[in-house]
Amino acid sequence: MTREIYYDNSATTRTREEAAKLVYEMLTDCYGNPSSLHRKGFAAQQRLEQARAQMAQALGCQPGEIYFTAGGTEADNLAILGAARAQQRAGKRIVTTAIEHDAVLNTVAFLESEGWEIVRLKPDHEGKISAQQVLDAVDSRTVLVSMMAVNNEVGSILPVGQVCRQLRKAYPRLLIHCDAVQAFGKEPLKVGKALDVDFLTVSGHKIYAPKGCGALYIKKGSRFRPVSFGGGQEKNVRPGTEPIANLCAMGLSASLLMAEREENHKRVTEIRGALLEGLTKLPDICINSPADSTPYILNFSALGVRSEIMLHFLEEKGIYVSSGSACAKGEPSHVLLAMDLARERADSAIRLSFGRYNTLDEVPVFLEAVSEALKRFRR
Repeated sequence: MTREIYYDNSATTRTREEAAKLVYEMLTDCYGNPSSLHRKGFAAQQRLEQARAQMAQALGCQPGEIYFTAGGTEADNLAILGAARAQQRAGKRIVTTAIEHDAVLNTVAFLESEGWEIVRLKPDHEGKISAQQVLDAVDSRTVLVSMMAVNNEVGSILPVGQVCRQLRKAYPRLLIHCDAVQAFGKEPLKVGKALDVDFLTVSGHKIYAPKGCGALYIKKGSRFRPVSFGGGQEKNVRPGTEPIANLCAMGLSASLLMAEREENHKRVTEIRGALLEGLTKLPDICINSPADSTPYILNFSALGVRSEIMLHFLEEKGIYVSSGSACAKGEPSHVLLAMDLARERADSAIRLSFGRYNTLDEVPVFLEAVSEALKRFRR
């Protein structure tokens, strides 16, 4: 049987064993509704608050500032729509970037259809957005800035902390949202003085927890209006019975990941470095990720071989990669196009994304497979 190499951790991660076992325990033993008034409900509520405390500790905030959601997409929607609704009397202008996840881009596009002015900042050819770009785009009519911490396709790190520090002085009422789905558990990420955002979103299935869970940080005192309504759960920010098994698994995963973050970061940096060294020795390979990107993502183009051909060739060898964001489902990458890369380069792009289960000895196997694909498919 072919050994499996999974280089698609930015799309989703394998649920870690500790989290999977906790899900089973919660589903079969501590299965009460946290809103119920009896003993089973109280036990479930206690476990839910333990998970909230674990997420808060991982992010460096208070448990009361964590609101559980069904995932990163819902958290992005809640943050942007809730901030816009709270601020619309002060102005109807939002600044974001052209390389955000679709969860952000499609939400601001909806607001645009309702008359909001949306400024989408273009990256440079490395997928970078400068702090000065953001500062120059914000004016007195701007009520919200939304920018990701780490780009999910090329791994560029955006200067969110720097932007926050400079904007707070000039525009004290401005709200700032950060999609931190690809940064959480990987890069240093503590809200507060270093990262003074009003809203921050994370996802469970990117940190070895199950799919269907996420969290939204809302800084105490930040202006926000709910956009969905129900039974009052999560202080009306995200009503609906909580998926408690998944949320408890996410809290545990976050706690465990924080303890091993530096170790993982070091190993993944070595893996990315070895892959980079090997890929650049192959003919007509272009590296699309900047040199100072997160080590967890490496995007490259094998000119002359379309992404889907390379992807399925590698899949036959038990190697799993992506041709971009999994949510794009094979469509041309809006990130690479925004970087003004040649269409041939964008059409041949492959994203590698690494995690806690990857090892250095996978690298030569992957490089050999790519080399074989180049010989077979290049004209």
